[in-house]
Amino acid sequence: MPEFKVVVSNPKDGSSKTFEVKDQQARALIGMKIGDVFDGVILGLNNVKLKITGGSDRSGFPMMAGIQGGVKKSVILSRGFGMKSKKYQRKRKTVRGNMITEDTALINTVIVE
Repeated sequence: MPEFKVVVSNPKDGSSKTFEVKDQQARALIGMKIGDVFDGVILGLNNVKLKITGGSDRSGFPMMAGIQGGVKKSVILSRGFGMKSKKYQRKRKTVRGNMITEDTALINTVIVE
């Protein structure tokens, strides 16, 4: 029984809303990847298209677009994504792949249309 929290951001006014998705609605999101666009009817939003921009799993590891599948991996990062580092410093961070699985807890989306 998958269960997600979906955060929907509206870029026009800067607001965001959180929805809780369970069972059949959640199963419709499994298998989607970062960058995919889906219909907002799944969340009860009519005439809205939503684009997946990221998320995190139950342990708090963020999803990264550059890693295929729903696996958890340790990667070396130098700047940007989840890093607060000094110049020329690299760190090994654990991240989740770009696919939504049953281990996903939070999905970040943005309104496209």
